[in-house]
Amino acid sequence: MRALTAIGLALIAGAVPAAAQDPAAGNAQGQLSVTIYNGGQALVQDIRRIAFPTGRSRQEFPDVSAQIRPQTVSFAADGTAIVEQNFDYDLLSPNALMQKAVGETVTLLRINPATGVETRERAKVLAVNGGVVLQIGPRIEILRDDGLPVRVIFDKIPPNLRAKPTLSITVDSKGAATRAATLSYLTGGLGWSADYVSLYDEKAGTIDVQGWVTLTNNTGTTFDNARTLLVAGTPSARGLSGYGSSYRSYRPAPQQGELRRAGTETAPREQLGDYYLYPLAERTTIANAQTKQVSFLDVARVPAQKIYEFTLGGFDNMTDPRSAASVIKFSSSAQGGLGDALPAGTVRFYQRDLRGDPQFIGESRIDHTPMGSELGLKTGDAFDVKVKATVVSRERVSDRVWRTSMSYLVTNARSQPVTLDLMQRGLDWYWDETRILKESRKSDRLDADGTRWRVEVPANGEVTVTATFETRY
Repeated sequence: MRALTAIGLALIAGAVPAAAQDPAAGNAQGQLSVTIYNGGQALVQDIRRIAFPTGRSRQEFPDVSAQIRPQTVSFAADGTAIVEQNFDYDLLSPNALMQKAVGETVTLLRINPATGVETRERAKVLAVNGGVVLQIGPRIEILRDDGLPVRVIFDKIPPNLRAKPTLSITVDSKGAATRAATLSYLTGGLGWSADYVSLYDEKAGTIDVQGWVTLTNNTGTTFDNARTLLVAGTPSARGLSGYGSSYRSYRPAPQQGELRRAGTETAPREQLGDYYLYPLAERTTIANAQTKQVSFLDVARVPAQKIYEFTLGGFDNMTDPRSAASVIKFSSSAQGGLGDALPAGTVRFYQRDLRGDPQFIGESRIDHTPMGSELGLKTGDAFDVKVKATVVSRERVSDRVWRTSMSYLVTNARSQPVTLDLMQRGLDWYWDETRILKESRKSDRLDADGTRWRVEVPANGEVTVTATFETRY
């Protein structure tokens, strides 16, 4: 409500009921352990010391996550049984305070700008619907946002408004004692991802890689001095499933993925089922609305190779040459690689210029990658390496057989020779079989849909690759 943004709200001292929270109270959390999953979900375990009286009592747990999933709450304390639990998420705010005051009487304090004289009037709040409607004596008045100094003074805080997100639990205790109580729950709004900073040395053929865990907290709650464990993996969740179809329709040319070969090495990390665990070395405070970064990987001089790639989606004429993709290839293996499993994240590449300053050259995203994998990450489109494909001829051999001759011109304007992987895709779009009848250089068949030529292009030179395909419907 705009009418409340410029209006001060005050409380009469000493009128706060015993059930209400003190907004100035410190953090009530106990010994915290936070397990954070990819995708914005976390498990919070909070151990607090509670003085339980004999029999039934209501215990309040402020400073829980504002995005707590109440149905996932677990409570455990020796000699204590849980009877009922409630999550109070109606937080104290000017708007909420006014909404709860409907039907109640408040005090309006106005100051005359000319004289500075204060006047007070008692008013009953009739409605708060796009504005505040008040009854002052026999008249009805709208609380206006006109810039005049007005304050609304409330006699009390409604008992169901909380200064902090609060979980209340009714328990039945066998005896009076101070005991440890463990509160566990799942919450949204707390997640993490991996970010990688890679310095590429083209001359040496190596990369230096730093891996950073990036924590984000949008739960509305700060988790103070928490033992933090990160889980790399994707726990299953309910989702929608589509219907399968054998119909072949047009699709764009598939690009070569980042993961070229999945690894078969087990990373030297603790595992939880099918997930890898990344514990932070020390307890840390995860503040609300904060992004925090912690290093988890630091390796130098890992062998890497830059290569160029170009993929065609079908047998089509290109009116203009197009840029090849610049790709950096490396391994995550223990020998000659990064030596670790890589959580999903973004890899950003830098390269030093002639002055020795690192400059950004591109980025690419990876999925969860096992150790021992081979990766090829695109950093951008090449300025000087181009490809132009031409359909030389296309003829119908029979009712079900076509023959297509292709020519691929690869040009290199760099002062150094380059290697290009030229990939022809679309070999099984509509037809039952595609064969290569002849080719100017030997290709490697990638799968039923594509084949690849590795082309060495001289400095400031060009190379032409030709091939004839026979397709059978």
